[in-house]
Amino acid sequence: MKPGAGAGSEAGVIGVLDYGAGNLGSVLNALERLGAKARFVKSPEELESGGVDKLLFPGDGHFGATMESLTRTGYAGALRAWIEADRPFLGICIGLQVLFDYSEEAPGVRGLGLIRGGVKRFPGRKVPQIGWNNTQARPESRLFRGVPENSFFYYIHSYYTDCEEPGAVAATAEYYVRYCCAVERGNLAALQFHPEKSGAAGLRLLENWLR
Repeated sequence: MKPGAGAGSEAGVIGVLDYGAGNLGSVLNALERLGAKARFVKSPEELESGGVDKLLFPGDGHFGATMESLTRTGYAGALRAWIEADRPFLGICIGLQVLFDYSEEAPGVRGLGLIRGGVKRFPGRKVPQIGWNNTQARPESRLFRGVPENSFFYYIHSYYTDCEEPGAVAATAEYYVRYCCAVERGNLAALQFHPEKSGAAGLRLLENWLR
């Protein structure tokens, strides 16, 4: 089945978290290309009102600044409640990293603490990693179903997630070290790479999440 063949219409309303970060428009465009009914979520109250069925948290950003914004605006508590209720969630880039306990990018700042582990800086000199990298998914992953093995996705990041929940690791990639680049646990999913910038493989992955 080609990307966009009805997946979006089955997914309900997709809320794209708008908390002041950039790079939100490309995600919205990718969802619309797949036929999804998507809109920006601009307040925590919108998550509590039942107006969206699935939540997508995209964006590039600094761990400390993002957590400060989420805490100040009330999103931190709303996100914890959403994910702890096992409601459908997809995090992209910083939307993955803030799920963890801490990050070396912002010592002393606590993450959402929804996945055990931390975020660490790549040890090599060529940082950030910018560009395409092949990704090894677990065969049982629902998120990567139908995505060709060792597909390339687009990455841009200086820090990687060190996941202490082996069962939650959906895929790994290698850049100086082998690291967790995707998590999947119940209805929680999150990615380090940008599926909206990753061509057909990225669209297929988004389509899987929509379904």
